[in-house]
Amino acid sequence: MRRVGLWVAAAAAVLLASCSLSGKSGSDAGASASASPSASHGAGTPSPSASASPGGWYTGSYTPAQFAAQVKARAKEAGVDAQLVMAVLYNEDYKPHDPAFERQWQKIKPDAAFGIANMHRATFDGVKAGRPFAQRRWEELPDDPDLAIRAEAWYLHDLARQLPAQHVASLTRDELLALGYNTGPGNMRAFARGVKPGPQAQDYLDRLRSNWKKAGQDVA
Repeated sequence: MRRVGLWVAAAAAVLLASCSLSGKSGSDAGASASASPSASHGAGTPSPSASASPGGWYTGSYTPAQFAAQVKARAKEAGVDAQLVMAVLYNEDYKPHDPAFERQWQKIKPDAAFGIANMHRATFDGVKAGRPFAQRRWEELPDDPDLAIRAEAWYLHDLARQLPAQHVASLTRDELLALGYNTGPGNMRAFARGVKPGPQAQDYLDRLRSNWKKAGQDVA
């Protein structure tokens, strides 16, 4: 859920925690997870722009729109709707995506998600199996937005394969897939059968609908 106040407090906690670390800065702690730009892409796949290159893409601000080219390329590769991929990125933009911040926060909350698409380790490891990025590691996600977008697109692809052919008319296919991204495939199938989303899932759905138009404009 989007909770700006929570992440302001979290940022303060991370800053305090970083002061107590034994001489390791965020960049030092993440050095082993850095990858060369050429390692991010399989043969024949598009390369991200310089602003999306691993190990230095974050310059103090971020908006999903800056990765529209990567969203369109990775959505096409995975066979999913680029507008959906972009809208999910907007939904997941509720916390700082500075790689150093993410790594410091993970020290406090080991099960935290990584990357601009907020993916957990188990999900990433499941999605990458048999894919062109199978050799990549979850720890690389904060430094490589293109990898994060690629994993997101393929996870949406996998969710689509688990979506019932028939579902309630009150939710679109893309809305169900977004809810699956947020709550997992089991809940997605329950929503498809007509189970009412709880408060957190409803908040995610409301924000998806709010972000839908600008997401479409970004990838048009």
